[in-house]
Amino acid sequence: MRRYLGHLAADGHRVGLLTGDVAQKKRLRILEEFTRGDLDILVATDVAARGLHIPAVTHVFNYDLPDDCEDYVHRIGRTGRAGASGHSISLACEEYALNLPAIETYIGHSIPVSKYNPDALMTDLPKPLRLTRARPGNGPRRNGPPRNRRRSG
Repeated sequence: MRRYLGHLAADGHRVGLLTGDVAQKKRLRILEEFTRGDLDILVATDVAARGLHIPAVTHVFNYDLPDDCEDYVHRIGRTGRAGASGHSISLACEEYALNLPAIETYIGHSIPVSKYNPDALMTDLPKPLRLTRARPGNGPRRNGPPRNRRRSG
């Protein structure tokens, strides 16, 4: 997930990441930023995306097809809420494409399939931004100056 985030950020998008590891307080802040429009894209795992109710989501991109048909419905259900229209685009390699027939049976209709045009692929991609996590002990203290990483002596 962080790899996708790095590529999107390198392209200049304002991106948030929700995974099961994100603390509740941070999760709420990211959701608020996305809902306000301060973030262009929200990257989320299946676990983190369950139960999200965000108005005005127009597109959902799946970077794979899930093994569980219900997960597919939950993913695409984030768009086109309350009668609004929305689009869901799923990418699938040979392995994940094998999940398509079961998903189509589960939802009761076929999903249009198209092949990509290799000539349309970008070859000169910007390098993904390296995203680092804040580590405890490296920032400023509550009542004092920043901690020194190295001690002299």
